[in-house]
Amino acid sequence: MLRHLPGLLLLLWPLLLLPPPTPAAPGPLARPGSRRLGMRGPAGSPGRRPAPAAPTGAPYSGTGQPGGARGAGVCKSKPLDLVFIIDSSRSVRPLEFTKVKTFVSQIIDTLDIGAADTRVAVVNYASTVKIEFHLQTHSDKQSLKRAVARITPLSTGTMSGLAIQTAMDEAFTVEAGARGPTSNIPKVAIIVTDGRPQDQVNEVAARARASGIELYAVGVDRADMESLKMIASEPLDEHVFYVETYGVIEKLSSRFQETFCATNKCALNTHGCEHICVNDRTGSYHCECYEGYTLNEDKKTCSAQDQCAFGTHGCQHICVNDRGGSHHCECYEGYTLNADNKTCSVLSKCALGSHGCQHICVDDGAAAYHCECYAGYTLNEDRKTCSAIQEARRLISTEDACGCEATLAFQDKVNSYLQRLNAKLDDILGKLQENESGQIHH
Repeated sequence: MLRHLPGLLLLLWPLLLLPPPTPAAPGPLARPGSRRLGMRGPAGSPGRRPAPAAPTGAPYSGTGQPGGARGAGVCKSKPLDLVFIIDSSRSVRPLEFTKVKTFVSQIIDTLDIGAADTRVAVVNYASTVKIEFHLQTHSDKQSLKRAVARITPLSTGTMSGLAIQTAMDEAFTVEAGARGPTSNIPKVAIIVTDGRPQDQVNEVAARARASGIELYAVGVDRADMESLKMIASEPLDEHVFYVETYGVIEKLSSRFQETFCATNKCALNTHGCEHICVNDRTGSYHCECYEGYTLNEDKKTCSAQDQCAFGTHGCQHICVNDRGGSHHCECYEGYTLNADNKTCSVLSKCALGSHGCQHICVDDGAAAYHCECYAGYTLNEDRKTCSAIQEARRLISTEDACGCEATLAFQDKVNSYLQRLNAKLDDILGKLQENESGQIHH
């Protein structure tokens, strides 16, 4: 027997070198209403996700023109007010906490960061809560990621309810950089934890959801699934995620990229807009028309606009419709169109027809004129009307004749008066002489 031992060992040696089987890592069973990474799912292979489709089109800016949208113009992140609420209790080891920060940074990388795009804040919690930075603190990716890298763990304890309440009261406020309700910017919180909350989360999470905050819950390792469901918004299968270790949490960043993706429907070319497709900030779109056209009731097609009828043309005098929905301005007779192609200036006072000349109006520049008369007529003293020259002479002759007659009549009257006066004087003188003669005889 001993004689065959060396040969037997040679046969068994390869089997002895095989590693022992590794036991499955303990963890909670898959529960309904959650996503679990690394387990077989419907129509999928273990631990893998379908690869994203290859880009198939020119990037689109959302205004009908080429631009720089992500995902070949089909996906661009929606503007958000996004707050990460991260558990840094003692159960999260330093290397694991680094993985959480990497997970946060990878999500930031997939977003369009900026004052008009997505704003990010981080709430760090354990038994106490600390707001690492507010929504208005950083407006670019690099400064955001540097700020995330500087975050350090806090202490023992897992006060998830207090953390959510702090985010509501201090992070999602206008003073802290959140945009108001009229902006229609979604408010989103992602809470990452590996334990069971040590305070009540049900009521505070319900208040947060009622205030308009969309809550995502990411559980790791020993996280309590029921608590995650209490925290998250509906539907739970889209808002609750679970990973067995911090080592694979980074893989969830692609899931959130899809979640926060605003589909560029204009780039998909299924919008049906006749003229222009415009992407809205909410992920939807609307149609617009070229200048000179108006959108029809179907909100898709366009009709040529009668801008003259609408009274929006801006013409001072006359609006003329052209083909294709355009128009041009013209002026009344006697006016000329100014350089703005809208307003008019006087070209000829005579052409306006308000000069009052009976015969001929003569322009003296753009703003002055004088009147003249046809041949055989003369301008009257009013400088407007005209009289025939022969008639004027006749009138003058008649006036002279009338003057002579009046003079003769006056002379006749004077002569007659003088004759009567002389007769009376002669009579008086005769009486005086008779009276003197009578006195002499006496």
